[in-house]
Amino acid sequence: MLKRNAARSGSTQLRPRTMTPQELVEALDQYIIGQADAKRAVAIAVRNRWRRQQLPEELRREIAPKNILMIGPTGVGKTEIARRLARLTGAPFIKVEATKYTEVGYYGRDVESMVRELVENAIGLVREAERRGVEQEALERTRSRLLELLAPAPTLAGDFGGEADGEASDSLERTRAKIGSMLDRGELDDQFVEIVTEQRASRMMIGSIGMEHLDGDLQSMFEKILPKNSQRRRMTVKQAREVLFEQSCDALLDAEKINAAAIELAENLGIIFIDELDKVVASEGKGADVSRQGVQRDLLPIVEGTTVQTRYGYVRTDHVLFVAAGAFHKSSPSDLMPELQGRFPIRVELQNLSKEDFIRILAEPQNSLTRQYTALLKTEGVLLEFTPQAIETLAAYAYRVNQSMQNIGARRLYTILERMLEELSFDAPRIGSRKKLVKMTIDADYVEKRLEPLAENEDLSKFIL
Repeated sequence: MLKRNAARSGSTQLRPRTMTPQELVEALDQYIIGQADAKRAVAIAVRNRWRRQQLPEELRREIAPKNILMIGPTGVGKTEIARRLARLTGAPFIKVEATKYTEVGYYGRDVESMVRELVENAIGLVREAERRGVEQEALERTRSRLLELLAPAPTLAGDFGGEADGEASDSLERTRAKIGSMLDRGELDDQFVEIVTEQRASRMMIGSIGMEHLDGDLQSMFEKILPKNSQRRRMTVKQAREVLFEQSCDALLDAEKINAAAIELAENLGIIFIDELDKVVASEGKGADVSRQGVQRDLLPIVEGTTVQTRYGYVRTDHVLFVAAGAFHKSSPSDLMPELQGRFPIRVELQNLSKEDFIRILAEPQNSLTRQYTALLKTEGVLLEFTPQAIETLAAYAYRVNQSMQNIGARRLYTILERMLEELSFDAPRIGSRKKLVKMTIDADYVEKRLEPLAENEDLSKFIL
């Protein structure tokens, strides 16, 4: 496994992928059905960030990202568009819910913690890229260390004179060459060795919620002051190879370099998706809404551009792209603070899903639910085949239930399919065959037989579908 990972080693620098708006939209179309306006808006916003990087430094500082506000009901693709976009471009991305933040002074998380989470995400991306650059050297170090454990050098070397020492050295080299060949073939994987491991101190929770930056700073300080807890562990060569490989990678990585690159990446290419923004619109009443307006006030400087202290250094949010989303059923974007409204100049309204959209969602995307269930049951020796009529019937039920009850968009398909295939999933180990796939055809009759009784009973469908 380690050899395969090392084979993928490439440059040590993280180079976010540059794609044209047309390429981004085409890539999003492979996973998300419809919502062309939203796809175009986010594709243009991402491309503008690449355009900004091509400008002179003086002008680059003046160009702010065009933040986006997506308006639409749940389950129509708001979050998936932003998440897929970040994955396609290789940009740091986090999704947060506006409802989990509270105004400064109230018990809860402060809005600056979203920036700290973004930096953590960026560090993961940069670390993975740097790690790919040192994997080959780490493999060589791991192999050398295992040879030292399996064929240790004589402890009394030097006591028998130069000629004896030379013979002992030659013998050791021959022994290690022979053991190395066996090690490469995996013949020694079940042998036991003793290695020294460092146990990381458990993270200490200091302070209260909303003081995450102080918690991180104190943790870093204690990690430097307190002695490392080392212990000897006995394990197989196969297990030791993994542990030693991780230790070698950590030793070869430059933490300061990773942190600096991650901060730069987060500042220039980071994407923060703020969901449920409509839930922090204060209503006319009091009580539970006491800090909603305050959350908007605290969000404003973050979106506008400010400096946030993290355990890795100071991070500016001037060029972070913010994508906000909300259903806005009981309120409208105009109910937000005027200053916050102005920080989201691009507004896109996402449409409710129709029956035709459900049909396409089930049939077209690379990660469609029908393909997922087919792959899952194939592991049991059962090959599912959905007929076009079955897919159309499933789409009709999902659309019908969404119209008669609360509309949860494409998420309704999860419930519908899980309910329809419940019996088959339960019996799959019994009817399947590992030697020869057992074909099961899902047609319209199969779907109706299992869903019609539930769909007809409205009271029952509220709890099951």
